[in-house]
Amino acid sequence: MAMMALATFTSAHAQRQLVLNTKPGAPIQPTMYGIFFEDINFGADGGLYAELVENRSFEAPLHITASGERQCGGLQGWNVFGNVTLAEANPAFDRNPHYAVLKDDGHREKFTGLENHGYFGMGLKKDLGYKFSVYARTHGTGAAKIRIELVGSDNEVMAKKSVDIAGKDWKKYTADITAPRTDAKGFMRIYLESKEGVDLDHVSLFPADAWEGCLRADLVKDLKDLHPGVFRFPGGCIVEGTDLASRYQWKNSVGPVENRPLNENRWNYTFPHRLFPNYFQTYGMGFYELFCLSEYIGAEPLPILNVGLACQYQNDDKDAARVHVATTDLQPYIDDCLDLIEFCNGGTDTKWGKLRADMGHPAPFNLKFIGVGNEQWGPLYPERLEYFVKAIRAKYPKIKIVGSSGPEPDDKGGKQFTYGWNEMTRLKADLVDEHYYRNQQWFMENVSRYDRYDRKGPKVFAGEYACHITQPALPCPEGKNVFEGALYEAALMTGIERNADVVYMATYAPLFAHEEGWQWRPDLIWMDNLKTVRTPNYYVQQLYAMNPGTNVLSLTENKLPVTGQDGLCASAVFDKASGKYIVKFVNLGDQPQQVQITFKGLKAVPAVENATVAFFHSDDPMACNTMKNIAVAPSKEMSAASVASAEKNVVKLQVPARTFAVYKF
Repeated sequence: MAMMALATFTSAHAQRQLVLNTKPGAPIQPTMYGIFFEDINFGADGGLYAELVENRSFEAPLHITASGERQCGGLQGWNVFGNVTLAEANPAFDRNPHYAVLKDDGHREKFTGLENHGYFGMGLKKDLGYKFSVYARTHGTGAAKIRIELVGSDNEVMAKKSVDIAGKDWKKYTADITAPRTDAKGFMRIYLESKEGVDLDHVSLFPADAWEGCLRADLVKDLKDLHPGVFRFPGGCIVEGTDLASRYQWKNSVGPVENRPLNENRWNYTFPHRLFPNYFQTYGMGFYELFCLSEYIGAEPLPILNVGLACQYQNDDKDAARVHVATTDLQPYIDDCLDLIEFCNGGTDTKWGKLRADMGHPAPFNLKFIGVGNEQWGPLYPERLEYFVKAIRAKYPKIKIVGSSGPEPDDKGGKQFTYGWNEMTRLKADLVDEHYYRNQQWFMENVSRYDRYDRKGPKVFAGEYACHITQPALPCPEGKNVFEGALYEAALMTGIERNADVVYMATYAPLFAHEEGWQWRPDLIWMDNLKTVRTPNYYVQQLYAMNPGTNVLSLTENKLPVTGQDGLCASAVFDKASGKYIVKFVNLGDQPQQVQITFKGLKAVPAVENATVAFFHSDDPMACNTMKNIAVAPSKEMSAASVASAEKNVVKLQVPARTFAVYKF
């Protein structure tokens, strides 16, 4: 089907006549191109969060009942030998009360200890240091000792270090240990080396190169290299929870990391064919860390909070009284929103601003946006959202509120989309979040989508989108991240860019996937325990984000936008900082396109000799990048003089077949 779709774009070699009006139009928001993080596909624990130990606080497995009762505490992720038990009397941390008790096994030839393989193994790198830490206490007055070992997948001990434990009070102990070789499936052992027993809690191992000591360095670099303008987090459906007791609660994700309570992750059981019963949320990478990451990568943070509704996919609306919060009981949820704004923007003399400062960030995060609700639909959503809007407007009138139009991008499955938009307009939401996971045909049909939108209503946030290729089988082990999907996304994005007066934000979704732990695909960045893969879709997002411009320019053919006629899509922007005209072309066809652009309003010849171009091209529409092979990536920015010419105010150029091209004049 994909090849048939492309084959329809076999235009003749006739020259396309385009007119570019050089008068700067609508401003382009700095938030236009960004990223969306949800803890799916082991995106946090086992992914961006660099902790290598699974169940470090001995709280998993965990089940939270609908009434909020927590049933937790166990040895999930741990192999034990010798005399090992769990206890919770006089714990180190009240919200993570369980800990491991290690006692001498009573025989000189027997050993007591623990073994942890992390998430799909621990990725250990040659000559890289690893920071071990544990909270511990002895059982008596004597000294105790434990030994930490890094063990290879061949069961050979790679490195070891002993740690002395003293005293019956909980204390933090640390040790540095270096891996002498690389092993993607290493693991850690802890031995009791003394007759004196010990209690252990919050057993941790981080790579020494982790960003700010806690985030995986290569994934942080992947994010920073995208140059995102906005960062939406933490979801997504985990904001809702399967039930409200299991929803993401930001207040549980801040403060001392050791005392952040474990939470269910709805994605560990949502897809039975991709079941991961060990997939939980430690909240180690909580809201504070995500705000710090936003600041580092230069993106405006966009936190999403619960509106008082559990996931409507997993709960029938007829059971609203049982599964959702009544409008009369919304105040704690509203307080969560107001308190989060104070956490981000409040002075150090405020309750939540002081917590931010105590965690290491005295300066405000300068939060500008907040989203309330994820993918809700029908009357249940706006009738609750209205209370949030009134409260936020009253206390923080400058904060922009993001509402939702629901899970569908149109009314083909009913009238929920139009209903949602009408309600968001009535409530005067600043932005409306649209989601679309659709195939190539839908993306092609919607290149002109935003040309038809009301210019006076709320602005658009394309919060979740990706082209899902309609092929029964694909050659890419990492999923459906093939070149053709990325090319159709680039085509749709010409329509997003052209309508920057309507669309203020756009974020591809989902962000991460572990190659051994995915539940959803395609995804922007794939990883294993040692490496990451930038997909073709990643490079499309990067090319847009690195060339956003400051103002839209009118680019037309026969006085109409270039929206896929004969397979060609195009948009243009002006960048005030560089003084350059940036023209983006997407040729979906299997023949090159000859294009002539008249720069209306320019008397001088555009300086083609100083112009540059970057091509993103593949002869194979099913090309994909894997851990073993990078099959497709953009060309380096090069001189456009060899592929373009100019006379008076006219530029002639060629857009190769199956190519996303970015020209800068």
